Amino acid sequence: MVPLVSFSQKKLEKLISERQLLHQQWKNSESQKSGIFGNRTKKDMISTNEWLERIILKDNQIMDELEMLKNIETTEIKYEKDDYKFIAQKQEQDIGKLKRALLEKDEEIAAVKSSKRTFEWTTFIFFLSTLALGYLFYLSKRKN
Repeated sequence: MVPLVSFSQKKLEKLISERQLLHQQWKNSESQKSGIFGNRTKKDMISTNEWLERIILKDNQIMDELEMLKNIETTEIKYEKDDYKFIAQKQEQDIGKLKRALLEKDEEIAAVKSSKRTFEWTTFIFFLSTLALGYLFYLSKRKN
């Protein structure tokens, strides 16, 4: 699309320079006075009007070119919007996947912590029971 916009910009610049040339020629036509006593004739006015018609036609071409440029830019903006919308949706999907993976890892960590706590309590109870049995054994040996 960029080459098309660049081409359209150059075409628009060309049309504007052509219009400026037409405007200059209209001014020259406006200053022509070929009548008696330096007055303007009907032929002079017709010539001036013809230049004005050419300027209006050139203005219409410029307006058409501007309309085409506007349509091109509108289309580009729509495509960019769609691209950004797609990117945003993809990012949202990725974020959802990462959240699910994070939840799974949190559950795994909780399960490992739970089994670790169970092992710690089992070890602690075993240690206490060994102490109690050792103390009872010591008391029974001491009585004897």
